[in-house]
Amino acid sequence: MVTYALIFAFAAVSLSLLLTMIRLVKGPGPGDRILALDTLSINAVALIILVGIAGATQIYFEAAMIIAMLGFVSTVAVARFVLRGDIIE
Repeated sequence: MVTYALIFAFAAVSLSLLLTMIRLVKGPGPGDRILALDTLSINAVALIILVGIAGATQIYFEAAMIIAMLGFVSTVAVARFVLRGDIIE
């Protein structure tokens, strides 16, 4: 049962990554692209966690935490750059 759940989860996250990449490329405005970038980092974290569950190793969870923190900081930096034109005041 767990195997089928993992296969379904991999398929759902992969589809989500594909749709997010399409939104990132075709986004009509910079706000949509920033939101797609944030969603892309969340989906990447979900994919790494799924790989950790499937492989039964804990190192992937630590990598997912680091990527989640970097994703948040990069999204805030890009949003500030787009809105103000400067990251550091």
